[in-house]
Amino acid sequence: MNASTWAIKRPIPPILFFMLFCIAGLIGFNKLAVQHLPDLDYPTVIVTASLPGATPTTLENEVTRPLEDGLSTIAQIKHISSEITNGTSVTTVTFNLEKSSLQAITDVRNAVEQKKSLLPTAMQDPSISNVTTSGGALLTFVVDSDYMSEAELSWFVDNDITKRLLSVSGVGEVTRIGGVDREIRIELDPSLLGSLGLTAADVSAQVKKIIEEHPSGKVNLGNYEQSIRTVSSVKSKQDIASLPITLSDGRVIKISQIGRVIDGGAEPTSLALVDGTEAVTFQIKRSQGFSEVGVAERVREEVKHFTAGYSGVTIKEINNTITPVEDNYKAAMSTLYEGAVLAVLAVFMFLRDVRATLVAAVALPLSIIPTFALMWVLDFQLNSITLLSLTLIIGVLVDDAIVEIENIERHLALGATPLKAAMEAANEIGLAVIATSFTLIAVFLPTAFMSGMAGSFFKQFGWTASIAVFFSLLVARLLTPMMAAYFMKSHKVSDKPLPKDSALKQSYIRLVEKSLNNPLKTMLVALGFFVASFVILMTLPTNFVDAEDKNQVILQIETPPGATLPKIVSVAKQVSSLLQKYEGVTSVFVEAGEGGDVTKARVIAQLYPLTQGERMTQQEIEADVRQSLVNFPGVRISVGGTNSAQQLSVMLVGEDSKLLTNSINNIVTELKQHPLIGSVRTSAGAQTPEVLVKPDYAKAAALGVSVDAISNALRVGYVGDFEQYLPRINLPSRQLYVKTQLPLDERSQFSVLRNALVEGREGLIPLSAVADFEVTGGPARIERLDRYRSVTVYVDTLNKPMGEISKVVNSLDALKQLPPGVRQVTSGTAEQQQELFSGFGFAMLAGVLCVYTVLVLLFHDFLQPLTILVALPLSAGGAFAGLAITGHSLSLSSLIGLIMLMGIVSKNSILLVEFAIMSKAEFGLTSKEAILDACRKRARPVIMTTFAMVAGMLPMAMQLGVPSAFRSAMAIAVIGGLITSTALSLVVVPAMYIVIDRLKQRIKRPLTKHTDVGHTKPLVAE
Repeated sequence: MNASTWAIKRPIPPILFFMLFCIAGLIGFNKLAVQHLPDLDYPTVIVTASLPGATPTTLENEVTRPLEDGLSTIAQIKHISSEITNGTSVTTVTFNLEKSSLQAITDVRNAVEQKKSLLPTAMQDPSISNVTTSGGALLTFVVDSDYMSEAELSWFVDNDITKRLLSVSGVGEVTRIGGVDREIRIELDPSLLGSLGLTAADVSAQVKKIIEEHPSGKVNLGNYEQSIRTVSSVKSKQDIASLPITLSDGRVIKISQIGRVIDGGAEPTSLALVDGTEAVTFQIKRSQGFSEVGVAERVREEVKHFTAGYSGVTIKEINNTITPVEDNYKAAMSTLYEGAVLAVLAVFMFLRDVRATLVAAVALPLSIIPTFALMWVLDFQLNSITLLSLTLIIGVLVDDAIVEIENIERHLALGATPLKAAMEAANEIGLAVIATSFTLIAVFLPTAFMSGMAGSFFKQFGWTASIAVFFSLLVARLLTPMMAAYFMKSHKVSDKPLPKDSALKQSYIRLVEKSLNNPLKTMLVALGFFVASFVILMTLPTNFVDAEDKNQVILQIETPPGATLPKIVSVAKQVSSLLQKYEGVTSVFVEAGEGGDVTKARVIAQLYPLTQGERMTQQEIEADVRQSLVNFPGVRISVGGTNSAQQLSVMLVGEDSKLLTNSINNIVTELKQHPLIGSVRTSAGAQTPEVLVKPDYAKAAALGVSVDAISNALRVGYVGDFEQYLPRINLPSRQLYVKTQLPLDERSQFSVLRNALVEGREGLIPLSAVADFEVTGGPARIERLDRYRSVTVYVDTLNKPMGEISKVVNSLDALKQLPPGVRQVTSGTAEQQQELFSGFGFAMLAGVLCVYTVLVLLFHDFLQPLTILVALPLSAGGAFAGLAITGHSLSLSSLIGLIMLMGIVSKNSILLVEFAIMSKAEFGLTSKEAILDACRKRARPVIMTTFAMVAGMLPMAMQLGVPSAFRSAMAIAVIGGLITSTALSLVVVPAMYIVIDRLKQRIKRPLTKHTDVGHTKPLVAE
């Protein structure tokens, strides 16, 4: 008894089984996180080392190189990249996916510990942290108050708002942008210091000794042991101003006599602008593993409750990255429903039977809803990839039910009762249904085991699609025959002869007969179509992902090295004013001094969604902005941001910085002359001005001045002491640093630098007495990759296909003729694209091998599965033609469509070949008679399933609702491939069946001759 017969005779267990799974699926659906993309779990550890005042070159030699040498010995490292700016070195260690995050951070900590003895003694221990947040900022808010100053409002964000929002589930980081950091600053008068024989370092050290708190042991009082703590009574700037400073001759003066004490904001290195006005803002990032939409909803709700408790405080959301995710989710669900309805209507058009259509339609919800349960168990999300897989296979899920119900309908038409028809038809079609379903699983599942970044993305795609197909198989084998047996009605059978085939069907059968009479000619025509497919493929542009409208226009601004914060703010305001003029821009947010670098700014113009009104698309606005900014003087402005998918990066690495710089300059010069290329910028930047202090070692030794004393005096006076050495005063809710330095106007005078006092053997002496000065230039930023200096060229593709721009770049003479010691490495989008295409190539090959293996096991034949596989190349031409006609590129989404096609076209071939094999075995038909009979009886379900799948994908292809080039390209590839493969496979597969059958006969003949009963010679010598 097969499964279908068992389900027909015992309907309660399968009904209960699907009821329970549907309940679990609905629960799982409500618990699934909604986000844009799956979390990429690349274990990543960041090592940050700070040495205030140190130049990038000094940090590279003294800090970064030793750290990288130690880190390079750790196993399973993918990349070590470093970015070095003034005073800070950040090294990012990215591991292979196989490495656990806990082991990664432990290994990095051990490696850094071993190299600590080689680092500068004055430097604080490097901080080590692993990346726990995912993606960029979800939400950005601006905060305003009627009664708080900028400093108070900044602390309000840092203390009250941050504490409150970090308690929200899924919030990983709250970052304030804009505002000020409160500190107490002692600004010393350099002329008074010189007359009193003091340095800024002396004052800072004495203040620290006075206000520092210390544990002082324990004491027994009244039979109780109590700890002793020495505390400072300094609590305000007035207390600091009255602190005593001891001079070298024993005299004591107050700090107020040598300078002034300021309780206020630290010197700003960043600024936030909202619509051109300075503001205090904060951004929210989510922790890995949490829903983007869920976190955003909880944060918005918490902000609403929080604001209600503070009158006079307003918190307004100014931009977000959530709206496109929500729109994509809603569009995908709408597409799912629309596709399901269209697929069911397609079934009804063929069957013209409401009952039969309802039986087939049940397969859709009963395949998808239980899938949600297993997605929840596997910790998947409702992201672009899983939603894509569900919308992609919506037409496929009804296929098995269509085949079952169509066969049952055929038996009913022959006079069988519904019960008998269901049993006979299910038994007859069983092998074909199982073969087609496992063929699809064999195609999809290998994508779940792709390596690298592609594997991280498509693990969820492969499993989701495979699970849904498996449930559709269970529905087709258990529920569809059972429902048909009890729900469908018998057909009235008259004495009249059965109706003849339609004219279209008769024409099709004649065409098949011609192809069977000339199978080799038919195969040559198929081969010609396959060759033509490759010709079309060569004309298709390649891309990583197609540009999408994400409701944001992002610009990156960079001023020349050495420029101050007011310069970048001035430029950002002009750019902000330009963006505000566009229809659809709701707000413009500027982070000037991005990442603490006063030469950089990031501008984000938020657009309202396309569904809310007419506006230019994001890409149109970006193109217009490029033209408006083409002659903007003195700054670099890139449209799309540094991580844009429409930006190509070219990276060179080498040890010789001069050779590297020259090579990059040559590439940039060639690129700027090419008409297809947009803006070009490099990560190297211009040289930043430096003042070199060169000690005269003979004079310094004679006067007892050490290099350390020179460095210490300059550092404290100009940037303040190292953070770990700064004095701090304790307030009820916070600590304030007390920084000692010269006033800003004094620090800007070269004469003050020359006359700075340093400690000598016999007292203080001016710096000019023991050192020379030279104004020169050095790199503003140094980047390194895998222990080599690296420089990246960023090329704006102007929304042209990435492959087209790559060809232009790779043809450059400067890139072909790199000097020895300089080489190009694949990075950024190019590396992702290369990894993606190679991963998909492997997945396709693995899929074909898996399909062949499944077919061999099911048919117990090594040759006939080749008949089925011949349909695979026939689908490629239609897919490529569809992309070419609609102007899409060969990208991530179209590759997904091609994988989908592999399974679908195999299903159609299986329906024909399986029936022919069965007819030949059971009824003794010749090969030609068997395949003709299969074409006559199985062409209808093949066309029905194709029609249903095309109907299911039309909403995606036509971009109904929220436009999505990503989903559209995939649907067009599938529809084009389906049309050509179905039309051709109905003719070519029968011809291939005859060719393979003749080949089998030729192989069998000599074997049969040697295995006849009457033969006298053994097959193998005894």
